[in-house]
Amino acid sequence: MKKHSIRFILLFLITGFSLTGTAQVRTLHFTLDDVIRISREQSPRAIMARHRFRSSYWEFRTHKAKFRPSLTLRGTLPDLNRSIDKITLPDGSDAFVERSLASYTISAFLSQNIAPTGGSIFMSSEMQRIDLLKDDQTTSNYLSTQVSIGLRQPIKAHNSFRWERKIEPLKYEAAQKNYVESLEQVSLTAVNYFFNLALAQVNLQIARLNYANNDTLYQIAKGRYNIGTIAENELLQMELAFLTSSTDLNAAGIQLEINRFQLRSFLGYNKNVDIELIIPIEIPELEVDMNRALEQAHANNPEIIDLQRQLLEADESVAEAKAERGLQADLFASFGLTQQSPAIENVYKGTQDQERLRVGLEVPILDWGLAKGRFKMAQSNQEVTRTNVMQDEIDFDQNVMLQVMQFNLQDEQLRIAAKSDTVAQLRYNVTKQRFYIGKIDVTDLNIALTERDNATRNYLTALQNYWSYFFNIRRLTLYDFQRELPLNEDFETLVE
Repeated sequence: MKKHSIRFILLFLITGFSLTGTAQVRTLHFTLDDVIRISREQSPRAIMARHRFRSSYWEFRTHKAKFRPSLTLRGTLPDLNRSIDKITLPDGSDAFVERSLASYTISAFLSQNIAPTGGSIFMSSEMQRIDLLKDDQTTSNYLSTQVSIGLRQPIKAHNSFRWERKIEPLKYEAAQKNYVESLEQVSLTAVNYFFNLALAQVNLQIARLNYANNDTLYQIAKGRYNIGTIAENELLQMELAFLTSSTDLNAAGIQLEINRFQLRSFLGYNKNVDIELIIPIEIPELEVDMNRALEQAHANNPEIIDLQRQLLEADESVAEAKAERGLQADLFASFGLTQQSPAIENVYKGTQDQERLRVGLEVPILDWGLAKGRFKMAQSNQEVTRTNVMQDEIDFDQNVMLQVMQFNLQDEQLRIAAKSDTVAQLRYNVTKQRFYIGKIDVTDLNIALTERDNATRNYLTALQNYWSYFFNIRRLTLYDFQRELPLNEDFETLVE
């Protein structure tokens, strides 16, 4: 591990500048790792990501259930009918007849979709009873279908089942990767909120130190002015610096509270929790290989999976438009055993065959090129999708390469920022001592002060940039380059 020194801002806990009174407040001290861990466990964004994944999980479960046997029990108990209806008599004439009857039906229906063909098979068993209600007596009759086996099969039609079995697993895989990516995005956001608050803490400490120094320097300047060793404009300049430092102190306190509120809200804490940060002083000794990053990004990133899904959906649209051209046909066939009897014990004796066969045809004669137009449109959309996918892959690769190059530079940038901060602090200390003995004027002192403060802030910004690029590369590749393992989650636990 590499250690980068920074003078007074590292490994410190700053006393909070509170604007909220003296209510019961817990003060929690967090490192960067703490903030990232808590944000992934309990932040509202992480919770929403979990629920989005659960929705995708049950959508995929619904898809899988479509290709498993389905058993349904149906019943009508009873269906009462008392009415006057027109019926056809045995001699062929029609008459209006008063009817009073009750019917009962119970059936079991087992079906299974067939993905390779787009059809389905079924098996059913049914029992029916009819009661003819008369004033003096009730007559019952039973009809049983012991078993009926059938097939429904489209012929030369679009097979949506086959395409679903290709597309839905990709959608679920993308949902898994999206969840992992969402957690990495949460980590990246946590890094930014962490360093925003850390910078506000450092700004407050700088503002306090500058206020105390400017107060001292202003008192020294008044003494020198009284004995005539400095001009009035230098005294006024010191007074202005003192007033400005007072304003800066107030602004830094307010900004600290704003940034603290943002981090607290992001982590899911209420106003009774105060947060103080411990700034990290170590970074991983890591350089990411470009080719390795591209390989892992193509293997893991959900954007790549979505591009594959778009190509499949475009291919499906072409296949559907092609299937809708010309002859359309479907087949329905069934075979069963049935019997009827006024006594229930006889409806399973001497059963009779029951067969059905239906072949439906639809042949377009004149559609003015409608089917052809749909097919050509689907082909054009397919080419557009392919072009967009190719361009998106190129842009994706360029983004990964740019992020890797930027990350591999951050180590050196951080080292330079740390050195600059140390040099700027030494220069300010020397300049301040020389000002005390009257060797330099207030302008040089203010320049040294500004450079010192900027160097301190630049170091924190460089540290923030390092960790931002670090987690952004993890988000793009879904790969842990420290442990050399793909990022993953326990998805079974998520849906319990």
